[in-house]
Amino acid sequence: MPSAFVTGGTGFVGLNLIAELTARGWTVTALHRPTSDLTYLARFPVRRAVGSITDPAALAAAVPPGVDVVFHVAGNTNQWSRQNDAQTRDNVDGTENVVRAALQAGAKRLIHTSSISAYGDIGGRLEESTPSRAARSWINYQRTKWLGEEKVRAGIAQGLPAVIMNPGGILGPYDLHTWARLFVLIDKGGLPGIPPGVTSFAHVREVVKAHITAVEHGRVGENYLLAGTDASYLDLFTAIGRVMGKPIPKRVLLATFLRLYARIDTALAALKGKPPTLTPEMAASTTRRLNVPSTKAQRELGFRTVPLETMVKDCYDWLLAEGKLGRG
Repeated sequence: MPSAFVTGGTGFVGLNLIAELTARGWTVTALHRPTSDLTYLARFPVRRAVGSITDPAALAAAVPPGVDVVFHVAGNTNQWSRQNDAQTRDNVDGTENVVRAALQAGAKRLIHTSSISAYGDIGGRLEESTPSRAARSWINYQRTKWLGEEKVRAGIAQGLPAVIMNPGGILGPYDLHTWARLFVLIDKGGLPGIPPGVTSFAHVREVVKAHITAVEHGRVGENYLLAGTDASYLDLFTAIGRVMGKPIPKRVLLATFLRLYARIDTALAALKGKPPTLTPEMAASTTRRLNVPSTKAQRELGFRTVPLETMVKDCYDWLLAEGKLGRG
């Protein structure tokens, strides 16, 4: 049976990937920090390896020699400039460490989870051939995801067969810290308004299936955009409110208001010594309008788009079953 080494195995995408791999009979080694919450990882028959992508020695020791595939799913999605240094260590240095460890272990394939953010602050239609603006971006997440891809491309030049996956907004089970926060806010009635942007979503189940298909069918050195369900934030909030039976804000906020509010909130947060509710980086990402058709992934990896309502319901059902939301 094939073997896999997974970074980020206690996170949203990592847990879904491990669920799919183990269901298919793969032998999986999952990397986790000593302080990681293993509640959900413990549900799956995996070998656990303690370490961090920022600890090269521990990482190298954790990767099984001759492993078939390294799935590098770990990433830092921080959207606050005060935490940029840690994000750079995770997304750039950490990826370089993973590439080096995969080469040393003789891994047969590396599947690297990047993001549509690696293309920079782009509006309109996004395709794999779209030139990235991220190298010059003021948003550290965008810049570090692009730099992480550069580390992967350097590994390819050294003989590592690698494929780069670029998901959009991901919805589905095992989400606790990304889009799931909207469910909690709507549950508590804590949303003042709706951002005016449009982005592109994917079901986490289809994202991880595409990762696995890329092992055999992904072309080395290629990027694959995984999104395709374009929706406004009004669409998303409406779908969440409907499945939860909760009211949502009626106002779609002006982009200029959101950007101003983000600057003020970030300045006040710095004085109070706590993270802001809305940062300028968050305001930028939720006010742009993006269309990501993902036809290349559909054609080459069998990637499927899923209706927004289905994704929202799957996320909600899981949160409810795990006791993360009230029951009315």
